[in-house]
Amino acid sequence: MPLYDAAPRPPTAYYWSGDTLRSRSLGETVLWGTVDVPTPPARLLADWHRETSERIGLQAGDVEVLPLARARMRWPDYPRCVQAVREWTRARGLQEVLASSEVALMACRGAKYHHDGAQYGGAAFCNLFLSEDQGLDLHFAQTGQRIPLVKGTVVVFDTGQPHAVIARHRSGFCPADFPPGPAFTQIFLTWELPIENASVGQALNIAFDTDPTTALQLDQEQVWPRGAPASLCPESGQWR
Repeated sequence: MPLYDAAPRPPTAYYWSGDTLRSRSLGETVLWGTVDVPTPPARLLADWHRETSERIGLQAGDVEVLPLARARMRWPDYPRCVQAVREWTRARGLQEVLASSEVALMACRGAKYHHDGAQYGGAAFCNLFLSEDQGLDLHFAQTGQRIPLVKGTVVVFDTGQPHAVIARHRSGFCPADFPPGPAFTQIFLTWELPIENASVGQALNIAFDTDPTTALQLDQEQVWPRGAPASLCPESGQWR
């Protein structure tokens, strides 16, 4: 009988590096902590509530973009928030990568399990959560890490890692845990950190060019969990 290696292959992300697709491992390291940031002004919180409930119609499990430029006009402490994250990332060996990274303002009412490796495979995310503790956790399904979301929580993680925002008493995502209204809506800033930056790749323990042969045959970014394409269950975060 022919012999073969029955051991499962480690997950691989295929991502654009310029005009070329490269391969890399998925970083299982998650950096997280809390920083001291002030509560956003009441009129800004009210504006965010109108945006999510009326303009966007944010549904349970959705993650959507909010207008950052307009928010900054009503947010005198925005520079203080950015500086707190810059100091935090610098202290964890990420040097000044935040200063040259794109930033966006986001909202979610919980979040179904997903990964962002098909759109942002060349990046890690750095998120600063601005909402008060609502009994929610950021959960990484494949590694088992759970991070309680409180005001000032900062997280840096690989975009290819399946993750969700779930109720603290749950082991998976349940839409019923997120009724309409601001009570379970999380607002956060997110930066795209280039995964090929030496300090980012080292901090998340990324290995590059792990499967160059397959990368040459593909034409779009994707994540292969066991040496082949797969979909992700939005309720459990398990590959199928």
